[in-house]
Amino acid sequence: MRNISTAAKVGLFTTVTTLAGVMIYRFVDKSSGSSDGYVVYALINDAMGIAKSSQVRMAGIPVGTIQSVRLQGNRARVDIRVNPEVPLYDDAAMAKVMSSLLGEYVVTLTPGTQGKRQLHDGDQVHLVVDSPTTAQILEDVSAIAKDVQKVSRSLAESLGTNQGRDDIKSILGNLAQVTESLNQTVRENREAIRSTLNNIQNITNQSQPELQKILENVRVLTGDVREMLGKPDVEGQQPGDVREIVNRVNSASKSLESALQNIDSVTGRLERGEGTLGKLTKDERLINEVEGVAETVGDFVGGLDRLQTYVGLRSDYLFLTGSVKSYVELRLQPREDKYYLIEIVNDPRGLTTFEQVDVRTTNPNDPAAYREVRTVTTNAFRFSLQFAQKFGPFTGRFGIKESTGGTGLDLHLFQDRFELRQDLFGFGEVVLPRWRVSLGYEFVNRLWLMAGVDDILSPDRRDYFVGMQLLFNDEDLKSVLPFAKAP
Repeated sequence: MRNISTAAKVGLFTTVTTLAGVMIYRFVDKSSGSSDGYVVYALINDAMGIAKSSQVRMAGIPVGTIQSVRLQGNRARVDIRVNPEVPLYDDAAMAKVMSSLLGEYVVTLTPGTQGKRQLHDGDQVHLVVDSPTTAQILEDVSAIAKDVQKVSRSLAESLGTNQGRDDIKSILGNLAQVTESLNQTVRENREAIRSTLNNIQNITNQSQPELQKILENVRVLTGDVREMLGKPDVEGQQPGDVREIVNRVNSASKSLESALQNIDSVTGRLERGEGTLGKLTKDERLINEVEGVAETVGDFVGGLDRLQTYVGLRSDYLFLTGSVKSYVELRLQPREDKYYLIEIVNDPRGLTTFEQVDVRTTNPNDPAAYREVRTVTTNAFRFSLQFAQKFGPFTGRFGIKESTGGTGLDLHLFQDRFELRQDLFGFGEVVLPRWRVSLGYEFVNRLWLMAGVDDILSPDRRDYFVGMQLLFNDEDLKSVLPFAKAP
């Protein structure tokens, strides 16, 4: 009976597990996509990162799923099932867009222009936008790192040559010669110093008659002072000036004694806890509150004293576009290893935004309703707001970079006078993110020479630049910040 019970339990467990697996499979199969809609396909060079049954998006909204991914010839064929209410036209485009820095991709669709031939089941999307893979990006980063290594090696070779060592020896030799010249000058002037002392002694001997006259004048002056302090010999005679001053001092001392008595009375009331000041000295709760306020004010003032405010003014010349790009930068640095970056940028490319407009018209030559996707570029300022944290020779930055989300990594060498800056931003603004690499060298105090490459990943938007930056610490701005109010 015991064995039958165990077998029954095993059979019941197997039945329940099988039913649960079937239900989960049907639920997952149903949620992965439906048979509604129509299927289009596209041929791409690299399908890595595209998974079957994954979502396809348009303007960030799911509009279909990946039905299959297979090889056709030497290219990858991606079949996409599109929802029936989403039309695609003959100039529609498909793109594989990197969704994160970890190598994840998502397939996006652009519907095309209304009025052209509409795609149906089995049609091909001819326009495909390829995106770089993570391996290509890592290869580019590796090439840049090798270039930086070459620059560092060149600097080390120039400073460690025999010519450099000879120059240092020459400088030390010149310093020794200067020291010897100073010692010789002191030895040569010993006789002049001895002669000067003899002259002073002679002047003193010759001035003895004059000193006697000075002593006589002092004796006369002492008699005059005695008369000023003398008391009147006859009643009604005025006392000396000094005597009158002493009398006034006596009168003032009496007034001071009366004032001290009043102070004693006030201090007695304070001791007894009478009045506002008395309560302040006796009420422990009130004293603790005052001490808390004082500590808070002290912490605030101390934080302002440690805060460093750096102002940067920078201009870059873009070679391919022949234009100038300007920056105004403010760094708020409460500690040596952390700062907050606020930046306003005047970019000659302007600020580009995308608008989707649904148009309804009564013009018989146009469709009754159609959709326009507009790319609007305005001459507006871009802004950056980033948090930066330093780790040894590296500084990581994260936040908003030129009005888009972005991140950055800086390398500091040679006592922070040489910098390698990298910025990656512009996700979603165009198909490829914007990657900028620049080198900076502080050849004069507060003045930097900048050079680099902008938009490396986009061949049609890539540009090279060189510029100057003035970076200085503004102590006056630190004292103004606590009183600045938002409009």
